[in-house]
Amino acid sequence: MNPGSGTASARKNAEKKARTFDLTAIFEQAKQTAREVCRQPEKDPEEDPPDPGDVVAAGPSKIGAVDGGEDDVIGPLPPSRATEDKSDSDSDKEDSSMPSSMSIQMNNGVKPISALAIDANGARVVTGGYDYEVAFWDFAGMDSSFRPFRTMRPCESHQIRDLAFNATGEHILVVSGNAQAKVLDRDGLLVLECPKGDMYITDTAKTKGHIAMLNAGCWHPRERTEFMTCSNDGSVRLWDSSAGTKHKAIMKPKQQGGLRAIPTACCYSQDGNWCAVGCNDGSIQIWDHRRNFVNTAQVTRDGHAKSSDISSLKFSYRGHQILSRGLDDRMILYDARNIKKPLKVFSDLTNMYSMTDAIFSPNDKLILTGTSLRKGDTEAEIKVFNAETFKETESHVENASVIRLAWHTKINQVLLTRSDGATKVFYDETSRNGALLCVGKTKIKKKHMETVTSTQIITPHVLPMYRPDKTRLMRKQQEIDRKDPIKSRKPDMPVTGPGAGGKIASGGNTHTSFIVRQLGMREKTDDNEDPREALLKYAKAAEEDPYWVSPAYKKNQPKPIFQAVEAEEEPPSKKSKPV
Repeated sequence: MNPGSGTASARKNAEKKARTFDLTAIFEQAKQTAREVCRQPEKDPEEDPPDPGDVVAAGPSKIGAVDGGEDDVIGPLPPSRATEDKSDSDSDKEDSSMPSSMSIQMNNGVKPISALAIDANGARVVTGGYDYEVAFWDFAGMDSSFRPFRTMRPCESHQIRDLAFNATGEHILVVSGNAQAKVLDRDGLLVLECPKGDMYITDTAKTKGHIAMLNAGCWHPRERTEFMTCSNDGSVRLWDSSAGTKHKAIMKPKQQGGLRAIPTACCYSQDGNWCAVGCNDGSIQIWDHRRNFVNTAQVTRDGHAKSSDISSLKFSYRGHQILSRGLDDRMILYDARNIKKPLKVFSDLTNMYSMTDAIFSPNDKLILTGTSLRKGDTEAEIKVFNAETFKETESHVENASVIRLAWHTKINQVLLTRSDGATKVFYDETSRNGALLCVGKTKIKKKHMETVTSTQIITPHVLPMYRPDKTRLMRKQQEIDRKDPIKSRKPDMPVTGPGAGGKIASGGNTHTSFIVRQLGMREKTDDNEDPREALLKYAKAAEEDPYWVSPAYKKNQPKPIFQAVEAEEEPPSKKSKPV
């Protein structure tokens, strides 16, 4: 290394001046930009000195999510902010109600629709039900007939219990009545089938998968390959769709006494940090996704009634509340930070389906759920409650039980499924895309194509013009047959007269009649005759005129010797004993 070069570089660096910034000019430029954005007139500080009351907070401070307050601003608002607040108040009025001014109905069968899913863009809907079928609906491709473009049975003869799109909308989770969940793509092609566990292994953590019927499932809101399922085997498993050979993690909910609890509903929080599970003993158990799943983070035992399934469990969009729905005709709202004591219990909500939903509105201001039809009832309802005051704000009457509910945030439309096989979509003037894409379309008619074609003749001799006149040929053939002595002979009359052996014969002209007649002349043998005696009566004739047997024994036995028959001795009669 040349030492002179180092000295020259050091001298050059020493001659450089430090870079300076004009902070005053930067601040003035930032203020000018802020005034232009807020459309606030510039004021001369000498004429009108700043008043502390006119200072606007640098950033709006929000009240806690539990209180649900609006932005807290210090001091009076500028005119632009006031106009914004007026528009906000109008939007709040619109957000405080369900978009229900218009609706469409999509029918597929007559059995209850127990599963519903809609992708993140609101373009495709998937439904499944008690008829084992999964129907694919595409709003952009449908016309006013509202028919699915594809139906399939991915799980054979198993009821579809739950459906869900992942975060990207490319995969669909299918949870059915069997022990194996399936992952399909958007068009219904199979991507993954979870393995089935060994039912003879007592520890469910050692098995590769579930060993009993599945109850529910959902995707992770942030990770596109992770999903969760719960089953009647008492386990909740996390899966990775990119692997799929074995579960990723397992959670075992327990009852208060330590026995196994059966999970019937499961969900993630919106940030994916919490996994909540509702069990058939009425308890709600929450695990921290960032830690191991050995111990629960929160548990409540006094939620729903004992031995009552929880049909739905949802986190709010802000993640500060949890909503549960059960078969005990109740809906309970919890604070997610402490679920020991509920915030509100909504009663007298009839529920007869183990998949009935209860959901939040996208702004967490409303709570929606559906009711079921009991025997003798004629109307079910969609109940809408205010999440802050807990009062019922509106209700919509349906003529069948309401099972599934979904409120899409992008298209601002509410979807529901009913027990009569119908799927309804509610929307209003604030909605966009979704059902609006197909509601104005006319039914697509089949096009009748008219074309001019020439028929290609392969066998020309079969055409009528080449066929001979059959009538004239048949008449000529009959005249020829009359001249033939064999063909023109009178046919034989049917056989009549006496017969033998139950058959009619014509006096022995045939060989069969001769044999029958000979059979009838033979002497009948006596069944009671002794066969030995029947043979011995020919002994004298055989001795006088031997023909078959005697010549063979002429040298060694010229005189036939027959076995003598000894007289059988009668057994001694038993003497009667004196009485």
